[in-house]
Amino acid sequence: MRDIRDSRISGKNVLVIACLSVIALLFVAPILLVLLNSFKGKLYVLNNPFAFPDAESFTGLANYVSGIEATGFVRAFGWSLFITVFSVAAIVLFSAMTAWYITRSSLPFCRGLYFVFVFAMIVPFQMVMFPLTRVANLLHLDNPVGILLIYLGFGSAQSVFLFSGFVKSVPLAVEEAAVIDGCTPVKAFFAVILPMLVPIAITVAILNSMWIWNDFLLPNLVIGSEYRTIPVAVQYLRGGYGSIDWGYMMAVIIMAVIPIIIFYFACQRYIIEGVTAGSVKG
Repeated sequence: MRDIRDSRISGKNVLVIACLSVIALLFVAPILLVLLNSFKGKLYVLNNPFAFPDAESFTGLANYVSGIEATGFVRAFGWSLFITVFSVAAIVLFSAMTAWYITRSSLPFCRGLYFVFVFAMIVPFQMVMFPLTRVANLLHLDNPVGILLIYLGFGSAQSVFLFSGFVKSVPLAVEEAAVIDGCTPVKAFFAVILPMLVPIAITVAILNSMWIWNDFLLPNLVIGSEYRTIPVAVQYLRGGYGSIDWGYMMAVIIMAVIPIIIFYFACQRYIIEGVTAGSVKG
């Protein structure tokens, strides 16, 4: 009887693994298709996008070299890296401080502020993008430094929400012990609390990095073509009358996603750890 039950469980596991494998393949297939076509000429991409490169269609690294030159990829990569790194650093630091304060404070204002951040999570960017563009222009935020403040504002809502859940799982006794040892509240936060927030901080950093690195709409509206990030630079591969060299396009897309994929796989184990730890209380 036990053998029959074990065989049923084993059969279910095989079925689950098979289903998950199919789902994973469906998600990976578009990326593999882009990678495949990045080594083919423009006409071959259009005529037979699902075929493997052969001796006639294979272009080697020509699409990558031409794509880099056509988009100014190196400069765009620099701007994307600058905006992403400093925006994420600001979001992580200030969101952690805000979440810690409103979680530990008993003031009604802090409780209300928490719900303001939660409400801000459901406000779509498209609702505010036109007035935001006007305000950014009036306040001279339409530059690579000014856009950092805009990303900080948009990224704080979800980040404060995640940090707040994690801070609630941190024992208050840890902070009290630090104060007894002579730490000021600020020193206690940076010396004791912030190191304990590393798992959720990395989770927040990953989520915001993927969003900011791949964001097209906000940089295009605020800083335009003068400071092109990678998503903005890619659109300039469009030729006249809507013609696009798809070989160049595929090559640049692959180069654009490689850094964020590497960053994600290097830190992915912290996502589950941070989210589950933050759900203990709250």
